[in-house]
Amino acid sequence: MRSRVDRTLTVVIYAASLFLFAMAWATIDATYAAPSGLRPAIAALAALPLIAIRPNPLLGWAMSATAALALPLTCSPIDSAFPWQMVHVVVLLALLVAVTVRCPRAAATVAWLSTGAVLLVNSPIQTGVGFAVGMTVVVLVGLLMRELSGSRRQLATQREISELERARRAVLEERAQVARDLHDVIAHHMSVVVVQAQSAPYRLASVTEETKAEFDAIGANVRASLNEIRAVLGVLRSDDESAELRPQPGIAGIRELIENSRRAGVDVSFNTFGEPLAVPELCGVVLYRIVQESLANAVRHSPGAPVTVTMEHGSDATTVTVRNAPAAVPRPDGMSAGGSGIAGMRERAAAIGGTVDARRLPDGGFEVHARIPATIPPTPEPHP
Repeated sequence: MRSRVDRTLTVVIYAASLFLFAMAWATIDATYAAPSGLRPAIAALAALPLIAIRPNPLLGWAMSATAALALPLTCSPIDSAFPWQMVHVVVLLALLVAVTVRCPRAAATVAWLSTGAVLLVNSPIQTGVGFAVGMTVVVLVGLLMRELSGSRRQLATQREISELERARRAVLEERAQVARDLHDVIAHHMSVVVVQAQSAPYRLASVTEETKAEFDAIGANVRASLNEIRAVLGVLRSDDESAELRPQPGIAGIRELIENSRRAGVDVSFNTFGEPLAVPELCGVVLYRIVQESLANAVRHSPGAPVTVTMEHGSDATTVTVRNAPAAVPRPDGMSAGGSGIAGMRERAAAIGGTVDARRLPDGGFEVHARIPATIPPTPEPHP
């Protein structure tokens, strides 16, 4: 897109330069008493430096200013009060503005003073002063444009930094949520192991002292591991969460989640196929979070659009597809385009061997498709 704009601007500048060249050639008699053989050169000096206004405005200005100094001295101007073609003055001022906007301040100052000197040298004092004042106004306009352009660039840079920081923060929050889920699920299972190990000698008959000692050791090791997990991951829990373990939402909670969305005014349809699998608790948590985040994204980015949630239970995996139509009403102003929620869903799924694909539909809607395995693949042993 940017290269197309650059090419278009280049074509426009070349076309404008050729048009001004033709105009300067046709009107030379009104300014200079020059031989016909020199007219193309005079017209070129007056108009064609404009070609350099984008690639090198300082060079273009230097060529135009040199010509403005030399032509009145060598080509016998008809009116000494205004010894330049109007085309030449327009091009010179345009290049001066470009130098003021795009070149270092020192170069812009030199160009401003030099142009003023050229105008004063080749015209009567009163006319030259008028030219100098007008040129100063043009330079001030260029300085204003320079400041506005710089402020716009700084604002764009700050906006980009803010968006990157917002996305980074959202990813970190999502990872913290994943860690909290892991904390709840793993700690729950480890707590069950502790209870089983402690109660085994009383539930089982004929338990020897050696076996009871083994159970006690198992319980002690698991309690130590549980304390370490709570120390590392427990800090990620929010302040209002109690230290007790609470059940995490799973596949069974998805229907209630959708009902809650319907009560909130979201047009959601829910379709299920196959018999639900007995999946590990963490897999159920991931499925629930994916549906939850997808519904939130649909409401956030396509307000008023109908949403369809389809869940299919297979022999080795559960797939869920959340598809929303294009927005029925415009998205509120200032609402972020988002995108970090998709990354969080992918991280959750990848942690248990699943996948998440998200894509924009041809009709303008959006679709999230996730595949979560029925079993969590074992973690590969680290290489020595």
